Amino acid sequence: MQQGGGSETEVTWEDQQNINKFGRLNNRLHELQDEIKISKEANESLEDAGNELILTDDEVIRFQIGEVFAHMPKEEVEERIEQMKKTTSKNLEKLEEEKNSVLAQMAELKKILYGKFKDSINLEDD
Repeated sequence: MQQGGGSETEVTWEDQQNINKFGRLNNRLHELQDEIKISKEANESLEDAGNELILTDDEVIRFQIGEVFAHMPKEEVEERIEQMKKTTSKNLEKLEEEKNSVLAQMAELKKILYGKFKDSINLEDD
């Protein structure tokens, strides 16, 4: 590897392991960002469904279970939507926690790798 001054910096086995770990963490970060986006959209959809349910006067609601629509009492549908919102909110919290953990690990690896390789390595997303 060439440094800015033209001198070579030796890449040790440990350095390579850190670079590989950073790459895996970066891939996981992108996966988590996608999962978080999907989870937020699902949460918004459930919130919208709950709001629409409040506005309806029907006592029996068509509720989709898998690929089938079933007729269910309004109260049961409300309970199911609330339970689904709780589940997606908990999932979203777990994803956010994992994302923060991954970012912290990446920051630590950046410090180590930039400390050794300076401008010879690029760990930033473009």
